Amino acid sequence: MEILKTVNLCKTYGSAEAKVDAIKNVNFSAQKGEFVAIVGASGSGKSTLMHLLGGVDQPSSGQVIIDGTDLYTKSEAELAVFRRRKIGFIFQSYNLIPVLSTEENIKLPMLLENKKIDEGYVQELMGILGLSERRHHLPSELSGGQQQRTAIGRALINKPSIILADEPTGNLDSKSSREIIDLLTFSVKKYHQTLIMITHDLNIANIADRVVRIEDGILLQPNEVSEV
Repeated sequence: MEILKTVNLCKTYGSAEAKVDAIKNVNFSAQKGEFVAIVGASGSGKSTLMHLLGGVDQPSSGQVIIDGTDLYTKSEAELAVFRRRKIGFIFQSYNLIPVLSTEENIKLPMLLENKKIDEGYVQELMGILGLSERRHHLPSELSGGQQQRTAIGRALINKPSIILADEPTGNLDSKSSREIIDLLTFSVKKYHQTLIMITHDLNIANIADRVVRIEDGILLQPNEVSEV
């Protein structure tokens, strides 16, 4: 089942001689439960594409459709609510709130929604993430891997349809990186979510269900990608 689709998606910065076409007529789709890795050189448009897919940057033209909803027909307020409910973001920088505990950081999206918190699910998620013994610790008291697991918990707490991960293991050692990828792939399978990840790590890309390459803002078709 298709969960995400883009139609002739474009993003242009500047004008005249300063014009830069960061994303050029991208047509892309992802299925429910699929793990897609996006690879490309620095400046190829990977992060711009991710921001457009997540509704955090306005396209110059084209559509992003998630679960049947065209993101950019919504007002900014409606889009903010949609993002919180449908999309989980994981970044290279953990972006945790320093004065909140591990458990409070994970619960934050639920609190922003004024939703009743399913404490059973919170505890299940913290157990899966290996954070049960760190629930009351502040971010400064956690290792890099534990901080990234907390950020993952925050991204998963609303049970989003799509997880967008931008180099989530970029600041971690190889052991912690593998643990994070194992956790994400486990979550995708357990909760039947879609994971779209930007990565430079060939080992990570090679375990994805599908790898797509972006070059100069153009998403290459599978038969155009000879290697990762």
